[in-house]
Amino acid sequence: MEREDRQVGERPRARSGRSRLVRGLAGGLLAIGLVALGVAAGVWGERRSAGGRASNPGRQDTSPLPGDVAKAAAPAAPASSADPPGDVEVLLPADALAKVGIKTATIAAVASSASVQVPGSVMPNAYREVKVTPIVGGIVTKVPVELGAAVRRGAPIVVLFSAELADAQTKYLSMAAMLEADHRKLERTQQLVAIGAASRQELEEITAVHTSHETEVESARQRLLQLGLTRNQMDALNSPAQVVSTVTVPAPIDGVITGRTANSGQVVAMGQELVVVTDLSNVWIIGDLYEQDFQAVQVGSEATITTPVYASSTFRGRVAYIDPRVDAQARTAKVRVEVPNRDGRLRLGMYVSMVFMTRGKERAVVVPRAAVQALGERMVVYLPVKDEEGKFIQREIRVGQPIGDGYTVLAGLEAGDVVVTEGSFFLRAESLRNSPSG
Repeated sequence: MEREDRQVGERPRARSGRSRLVRGLAGGLLAIGLVALGVAAGVWGERRSAGGRASNPGRQDTSPLPGDVAKAAAPAAPASSADPPGDVEVLLPADALAKVGIKTATIAAVASSASVQVPGSVMPNAYREVKVTPIVGGIVTKVPVELGAAVRRGAPIVVLFSAELADAQTKYLSMAAMLEADHRKLERTQQLVAIGAASRQELEEITAVHTSHETEVESARQRLLQLGLTRNQMDALNSPAQVVSTVTVPAPIDGVITGRTANSGQVVAMGQELVVVTDLSNVWIIGDLYEQDFQAVQVGSEATITTPVYASSTFRGRVAYIDPRVDAQARTAKVRVEVPNRDGRLRLGMYVSMVFMTRGKERAVVVPRAAVQALGERMVVYLPVKDEEGKFIQREIRVGQPIGDGYTVLAGLEAGDVVVTEGSFFLRAESLRNSPSG
């Protein structure tokens, strides 16, 4: 009986637990159903709104969408500038045309070329640089030239007091006196031989001594000329009273004093460097040529030299030497270009840029540099209108690599076109003056 009572008591508790489980599951399912119902209502509302707009095309919906707001806030895109603006007419009055002096050139097509650019520096031409040294020691008494001064060949640049020079003159006078005595003795012996009072052997011995003394005197004379005495001074040197003790060192070449170590009162030895004279009418440009450019640049290749100091000028030269040795670290070889420098604008030590042009198989249109003018970031040229004096066309062009005194033309011109070279700057000014913004 007790077991039956326990069984009867456990059954209601089991039924109560199951009831709570069922109520929890029902609540969860109800929540899920409500969420699904909300999503379906939102989708149905969107479709209805879209359908309403499509079914009524005449109605304008003024409420902006999020994407429309972004588009309205964004600035308008600029017009494409791929196509250059059209040609612009420039009119030059007759009086201005006469003053400007317009000159034109015809565009030509030349063989295309590639450029190799190498940095370099200006160096003196080693074959035209002389280090002046005395051939006799002494004391510097005067240096009439300053560093940077131009000198002519033969001009005095250093004056020395030299005891050695005085000794050389004294020796010369002594030898000249002995030669004079030998000469008189030779004449007397010749007369005695003629009358039979002297033998032929005596005449031969005296003749040999006389010839030896002549050689010594001439050697002493040449020594004095080397020491700085002029021929007029040599001819006037007949007595010890005429001996001079100063040596004048002349300039060996025309050039510029690029080095000076001599000063008054300084004791110098034979062979000591006193002054450096350099001929700057021809200079060297030394640069480093990379291995990959060895085939393009050779001895004799033309080079165009530019420097920021003279932005509007170019210098021309030719490759005179390429070092056969390659630097193991930089993998470059020294290249030397000789450049005329008669106006002296290229100064020693200046940094420059060398451009070597290598010719290709194709042909390119080239416009002179003087014809190209810059308008902001645009490059323009001016073409005279045929049979209409004073009327010009301003045309925008695109240029490429420089070739000599011109640029390769990428667009805007063709071979045979005529452009203004001298006077293009004035046409540019006239164009800016007449422009709406000007």
